[in-house]
Amino acid sequence: MNVKRIFGTILTILGIVGLIYAGWGFVQQSAGTRGLVVAAIIGVIFFVSGISLVRNTKDEA
Repeated sequence: MNVKRIFGTILTILGIVGLIYAGWGFVQQSAGTRGLVVAAIIGVIFFVSGISLVRNTKDEA
């Protein structure tokens, strides 16, 4: 069981959820734009770091 891959997958999923939340808020034109921008930035950071963690982790048997 590779902990780095699992953590990378969790980060990727959290990033996708954050981006969907921010996108949904922008589409609905909610008043809290600062919170949506913060959620979008954190979502991008989580998504990119999760993808790179999964990609750069080697499979070990």
